[in-house]
Amino acid sequence: MKNQLLLIFLFIGVTVSGQIEYRTIQSQKLQAEREIKIQLPRGYNSDSTQVYPVFIVLDGDYLFEPIAGMADYFSYWDDMPGVIVVGVNHNNQRGQDVYIDSQRALPSETGAKFFEFLGSELLPLIDNNYRTAKFAGIVGHDKTANFMNYYLLKDDPLFQVYINLSPEYPPKMRARIAANLKDTKKEFWYYLATSDNDVESLKQEIIKMKETLSKIDNPKLHFIFDNFENASHYSLVGRAIPKAMEAIFSIYSPITAKEYEEGLLKTKGTFVEYLEEKYKKIKKLYDLDIKVNVDDFMQVSTAIEEEGKWDQYRDLARLAEDEYPETTLPNYFWGRYEEETGDPEDAFEEYQKAYSKKEISFLTKDYMLDLADEIKAKNDF
Repeated sequence: MKNQLLLIFLFIGVTVSGQIEYRTIQSQKLQAEREIKIQLPRGYNSDSTQVYPVFIVLDGDYLFEPIAGMADYFSYWDDMPGVIVVGVNHNNQRGQDVYIDSQRALPSETGAKFFEFLGSELLPLIDNNYRTAKFAGIVGHDKTANFMNYYLLKDDPLFQVYINLSPEYPPKMRARIAANLKDTKKEFWYYLATSDNDVESLKQEIIKMKETLSKIDNPKLHFIFDNFENASHYSLVGRAIPKAMEAIFSIYSPITAKEYEEGLLKTKGTFVEYLEEKYKKIKKLYDLDIKVNVDDFMQVSTAIEEEGKWDQYRDLARLAEDEYPETTLPNYFWGRYEEETGDPEDAFEEYQKAYSKKEISFLTKDYMLDLADEIKAKNDF
């Protein structure tokens, strides 16, 4: 705690409408200054209560921009949450930063200092100065990818996500990682990527790691592996980043056609219970308390219509009242419930009441009034 209080942010500049910050940190561990880049998610300043996962990007000199850009793109389409991306520049000190003792195969000397800088200075500094969730990831390429795995060997790892882009594993690393992941009680995402044109010595060890981790039978471990065709040691990075993000945040993303068919329609409970469980899991995994996505509401509505489970509209309307009380959404679901369960007059009133509400999705005021007119034309009241 004392060390992190000694850290000082020296402001250098801000670009891209204030979303990307370039800063210099005075590190006690390194006894030197270190440049970092920080991308805040869109809307960070508009909601003072929302928290965000943090991703530390090693090789920030060239990896920060592709990670930050893809994170911004995915979160724009709500396929992943907004995240705080922190790039760490090495400034021609990469070799010293990731220095490993060849005998013990552990960070040593300058490598040990950099390891402590990331864990005991940089990450606490970000947590203290920004609204962070208790969910953090780290990204690296070849030597830095291997280096970040040493956090996974600690008793209480700081990171839940490890995006390994063609890592350069030393001897013993495969057994050490496997031993720690085999019996873990915490959720971990371990992404590993190589390519057919990767550096051959690296690829051989990566394939061995893939074979080892694939044998681990532990639901807490989310292991994802990609071997890209026609990609080099460097070009695989651009293809791996979106694949990693899709896999890591697959539960967060709105219900897909596949999830609709294989998950929602086949649930043993009600469709609304399935939806509620999905968001409870998002909270548990990513430490994010978020509203139910409107598209997910509509997917459940479609399932109700397809299966004729009209009573479930009642619970869906109640959930909509909790999530979007000021909008036309709950009125629409109450109206459909009343329509299909035999009370057209109440349905008519629900659709009419929506005129004073805020429009959402396709549920415009005109559309809701059209529904009311259709009911009135079919019934005598």
